[in-house]
Amino acid sequence: MIAQGWFGSIVRVRVEPVLMAVFLLFPVLSLVTLYSVVDTDTALLLRHGVHILIALTVVLVVAQIDIDVLKRLTIPVFVLSLALLFLVLVHGDTTKGATRWLEFGPLHFQPSELVKLTLCMTLAVIAARQPLPLGLSQTLIGLGVICLAMIPVILQPDLGTAVLIGCAGLSVLFFAGLSWKILCAMGAAGLAAIPVIWPRLHEHQQRRLLYFLDPERDPLNAGYHVIQSKIAIGSGGMYGKGWLNGTQGHLQFLPERTTDFIFSVYCEEFGFIGFILLLLFYMAFVVRGLMIALHTRDRYARLLAAALTLIVFSYMYVNMGMASGQLPVVGVPLPMMSMGGSSMLSVALITGILMAIHNCEKQRFYLH
Repeated sequence: MIAQGWFGSIVRVRVEPVLMAVFLLFPVLSLVTLYSVVDTDTALLLRHGVHILIALTVVLVVAQIDIDVLKRLTIPVFVLSLALLFLVLVHGDTTKGATRWLEFGPLHFQPSELVKLTLCMTLAVIAARQPLPLGLSQTLIGLGVICLAMIPVILQPDLGTAVLIGCAGLSVLFFAGLSWKILCAMGAAGLAAIPVIWPRLHEHQQRRLLYFLDPERDPLNAGYHVIQSKIAIGSGGMYGKGWLNGTQGHLQFLPERTTDFIFSVYCEEFGFIGFILLLLFYMAFVVRGLMIALHTRDRYARLLAAALTLIVFSYMYVNMGMASGQLPVVGVPLPMMSMGGSSMLSVALITGILMAIHNCEKQRFYLH
């Protein structure tokens, strides 16, 4: 893509067509769905529109970065993101009983959204320094870095995000050849630690885990979110009730309908057919991201592209599973659909980095 500058200079903007098309499509779907539930709150839609424009700018800028520059910036950016995480614990903004946000003037964001990216970048740097598969020392270093990123998020408390950050980090180690024996040992250790971890969970976390398989046991409290979400999804049927005709969202039976449960609002209005289309759009993003990873010769870029793609997939999977009652409610946004500047910026950075990896690999191909 080429844009004409003010003074006749030619500025070449390099983008990956599939990722760019999907990234442009999702904000449109998001705005359409949000418009249906915010009623006359145009300020909310305007704010979301500003977030989309910022995210689009981030995608275009990050896509032009050389992958070697990104590699050199990895450790400083990771240290900065960790510092912001620990700053949340002492100077964070508390909302609904959790301290997860930092506020700097008009900026209000979650550092945990940034950490999951910088963690993958750091682990890719560590893994790429030595021949693969990973040795024991590299594995232990990687696990230590993952724990360092998870601990402050657990203390916020935000167990769901902490688990997803841990999974994102482990995905890098997995793609780098982490032994199945180590993975099985970690799984066994996690199961054995349940009696120790359970009493230390917050009461609301215990309730969510206890009632997610049978929410009807507590329909007005712990099970309320899931019950209303399943009603919204199921009432959409095959073709949906139609845009602006959803009842669960409009009548405000469905909580967090602009963020965690926007998927339920979408399914109520557009039905199973709309869900299949949404799933196909996500799969187009995921498949293209994995193809970029597969065709990249740089070890760091390959590990990073695969892990970042898996982040988008895991957030999509967890949000949809949460909304349909197949997973506990953990407060995970639906990528590129839920309202929230931090989540939108996170996906924008992922998309931009994937494009940068694709552009650098394409440039090296032409040079050779």
